[in-house]
Amino acid sequence: MRTLVGAAALLALTGCGAERPGLGGDETLLSVSATGRSESRPDQARFTVGVSSIAATGPAASEANAAKMNEVVAALTALGIAADDIQTRQLSIARQEYGLNKGRFEANNTVTVRVRDVAKAGPAIAAATGEGANVLNGPELTVADPEAAARSAYAAAFIEARARADVYAKAAGLEVKRVLAINDGVGSGGPSPVYEAMMDTMARPQMASPVSAPPVSPGTNTDTVAVRVDFVLGT
Repeated sequence: MRTLVGAAALLALTGCGAERPGLGGDETLLSVSATGRSESRPDQARFTVGVSSIAATGPAASEANAAKMNEVVAALTALGIAADDIQTRQLSIARQEYGLNKGRFEANNTVTVRVRDVAKAGPAIAAATGEGANVLNGPELTVADPEAAARSAYAAAFIEARARADVYAKAAGLEVKRVLAINDGVGSGGPSPVYEAMMDTMARPQMASPVSAPPVSPGTNTDTVAVRVDFVLGT
């Protein structure tokens, strides 16, 4: 994991008397805001996959959809994906009111799949589409333990705040005596590399088997955190 320090910081240097809690009459409060960043490699992937079926009646569409979806789930299970990592996201049946399938019924069933190894995301997608899945979205590449991934960013933010406090204290002819308060503020992570595909649900082409696994590149995710530290300066 690499750690980078953000360039922007908000600084405030003020003289404070006894009215400020924790300060003596000859002490000065310095508030420093700084940011830290950490980059981590994703270790899991999530994608949504499903089957959209068309038939003359609602029951027929539902039956055909269920049969094909069971094959998709079985293919994912055969790859070692646990039942707890396959969650139903949407079930629907609707009569088509326009288009090529006007008057017919469409049944949809989609599940969200978590793959706990990014290297297996491509094969999992190929296995699902190879069994007839014609709806696909994702994957989203994430870190299973985001808090652990961001810890070095918190440390970097504090180290940067302390370094700037030392610079300001020296310029003012003072020195950092102690830390009065640390205020944590979490920023948003950077963009994750995403592989996305959505099959044409109007044409519903039949997938040929076997299906080649699409490339899924993990890249790196960036976590950005912010901290404000109140330092006490004195002579």
